[in-house]
Amino acid sequence: MIDEFLRAVEATLFAAETPLTLDDIAVQVGEGDVKAALAELADHYAGRGVQLVERGERWHFQTAPDLAHLLRRTREEPRRLSRAATETLAIIAYHEPVSRAEIEAIRGVQISKGTLDVLMEAGWVRPAGRREAPGRPLLYATTAEFLGHFGLGSRRDLPGIDDLRAAGLLDPVDLTVNQLQLESAEEED
Repeated sequence: MIDEFLRAVEATLFAAETPLTLDDIAVQVGEGDVKAALAELADHYAGRGVQLVERGERWHFQTAPDLAHLLRRTREEPRRLSRAATETLAIIAYHEPVSRAEIEAIRGVQISKGTLDVLMEAGWVRPAGRREAPGRPLLYATTAEFLGHFGLGSRRDLPGIDDLRAAGLLDPVDLTVNQLQLESAEEED
């Protein structure tokens, strides 16, 4: 016989509109070992058409990655991000929390307000408070939706420079600039 607590955790996750934290689940199902129930459910759904996954300390069911292509035909394809939005999102992900001025300094050009609006509408970027500095600039950070969309458990799972180089995503100019920055930093030490 299946444990009633386990069934309650499973039903809570299936009915949830958004990913849930351990505390969210505990509020719904009451007393019990939520972590153990989640581990058992994750094992049960491993290798099936849906999987129980944790993204940014939030749990939800998702389609198995190898079957996602079956559902793409029925979904509306989102528009692609502009180069400016892609660069801005990468800067925020790798440097968060980061201010608009810091984003512009890293990119070397000003960003339009629309660029940040697009990222916030997508649910990938959120305001993250204000810096304790003159002018108290607004800071930006990524969201749990960002982690989920890109299949990341946390920001630590973002690819490093070696991963990007191995994937051929860095052009020779980027590699040269990166090498010069490393050499400059070593000289300062």
